[in-house]
Amino acid sequence: MGKKKDKASHILNTSATLLGICFIVLTSIHLNDIKETTIVDQLIAVSIVMFMISSILSFLSMRNTKKPSEKMEKTADIIFLTGLFSLLIITMLITLNIIK
Repeated sequence: MGKKKDKASHILNTSATLLGICFIVLTSIHLNDIKETTIVDQLIAVSIVMFMISSILSFLSMRNTKKPSEKMEKTADIIFLTGLFSLLIITMLITLNIIK
């Protein structure tokens, strides 16, 4: 049972950190007077939602001591990995100057 709680806390900490980073990136895009909505805005927004859901599910998983908490933790883990993959795509698109 201790390992499960450790995994959920790692997911919570990391996804909350990445959530903050996504908000900083989104804010910096808007502070640079980019008026139109770009694909980067939309992809960052998707990442924000993924990391928020992952954070909430991992938190609820840590608080719940019943069997369904394992399912919440696994779902949080999958959503977290999907969020990481979306950040990888965003980074590659920006780095390779495919989108601006």
